[in-house]
Amino acid sequence: MACLHDTEIGELYTLEETIAGEIFQGVTYPWEVLSKIGDFIMALGNTLPEELYEKKGDNVWIARNAKVYPSACINGPAIIDEEAEIRHCAFIRGNAIVGKGAVVGNSTELKNVILFNKVQVPHYNYVGDSILGYRAHMGAGSITSNVKSDKTLVVVRAGEESLETGLKKFGAMLGDNVEVGCNSVLNPGTVIGRQANIYPTSMVRGFIPARSIYKRQGEIAEKY
Repeated sequence: MACLHDTEIGELYTLEETIAGEIFQGVTYPWEVLSKIGDFIMALGNTLPEELYEKKGDNVWIARNAKVYPSACINGPAIIDEEAEIRHCAFIRGNAIVGKGAVVGNSTELKNVILFNKVQVPHYNYVGDSILGYRAHMGAGSITSNVKSDKTLVVVRAGEESLETGLKKFGAMLGDNVEVGCNSVLNPGTVIGRQANIYPTSMVRGFIPARSIYKRQGEIAEKY
């Protein structure tokens, strides 16, 4: 049965697959670092080697071999890691770390996020106050909803257990190799375990176990 242990950092992420590995040290749950992303970028950015990264504008560090389309907008603090691709009209609002080989697609918006290496958010996505693990992929039009409609603080629920986060803004925590189908909405406080698949047009809330297939609310199948 699912429990809060399944939402811990070590259960979701391969920390060697992000330039931001150190931010997770000393904490248990990934959402505990959301308030630290901006300061972490400022500290890390100033240590990045100039032969590999170029500082542009206000606290934006972009790897020299990253591909950034001219129409993209990147506000700091932000780090765009090596071989990442920031496509046409992408909007990075700040407090964003985009991992090695990651893709931020056309008209995709990021805000206060960590994208691990090889993450893809390639078409019309909104990702806010969220952390996406290694090779996680969000299909076209899928978004993270990061504020509850009643503006109350977010609670994470896993099985019969729940944990108050103390956060008003909390999108989704996607483990490594998660696949989110097109036009899905991940509601505030969603946590998705490694290698899980979310059917297209889903409305997701709470914890989805690793190696499972989310078909609809109340119908989750195990992978074989």
